[in-house]
Amino acid sequence: MIADLQLVIQLQGLDLKITALENEIARLPKQIAGIEKALDSHQRKLDVDRAALSANQKERKKIEGDVLAHQGKISKLHDQMQQAKNNEQYKAFQHEIDFCQQEIRKCEDRTIVLMEESEPLDRNVKAAEAELKKEKVAVDAEKATAKDRTAADQQQLAEMIAKRKDVVKEISPAVMVKYDRLRKKHKNGYAVSEVIDGRCQMCQISLRPQYFQEVRHNNDVLPCEMCMRLLYFNPPAVFDHDINSPAFSKV
Repeated sequence: MIADLQLVIQLQGLDLKITALENEIARLPKQIAGIEKALDSHQRKLDVDRAALSANQKERKKIEGDVLAHQGKISKLHDQMQQAKNNEQYKAFQHEIDFCQQEIRKCEDRTIVLMEESEPLDRNVKAAEAELKKEKVAVDAEKATAKDRTAADQQQLAEMIAKRKDVVKEISPAVMVKYDRLRKKHKNGYAVSEVIDGRCQMCQISLRPQYFQEVRHNNDVLPCEMCMRLLYFNPPAVFDHDINSPAFSKV
């Protein structure tokens, strides 16, 4: 196989790895952002439940104050009843006492409702707090992993780019121009294609028998007549069946 063909095959392998590394480096922050978004959603739900529980507790506390106020008023009204000068005044005081007692009963009924509402809210808040704590630990761990992975990817990417530069220097300019043009043309990044069973593996078009014979010698950088990718032929491995010889040879 001529040097240019070997080099563009090697270059394509490097370019595919470089693209994969660049995609992963770009994807990791988005992945973490997605995890954090889910965490924020759970935090907001917890905040809503906490606010509902807090409002419930505040209302119960206010009702307790109202009950105390009504009880204090009833106590004063009882004292005033003792000083009533006539039946009308007595009935008026009694009417106010009855009203205060009705308000106390309303407060008690409302307190029961609030207590029933607070139980599931309290459970939800405690469960959400525990779950959120676990999620935060998991997110922090994933962030650390992503940070380490990104650093490793960036180091490997730098090494690949340096290798690529070395390989490019060895490729003849004319072949390099063809390779770059084909990489831009084909979205999957494949500018070079292997020929197997007389077919270009990228576009699956069968080569003309005579053209296939030219390609299989690997003595020139030849394009596929359909997709124009640079073709190479890799002879299949044939294993030696001699039990004393585990090596294999190429046909």
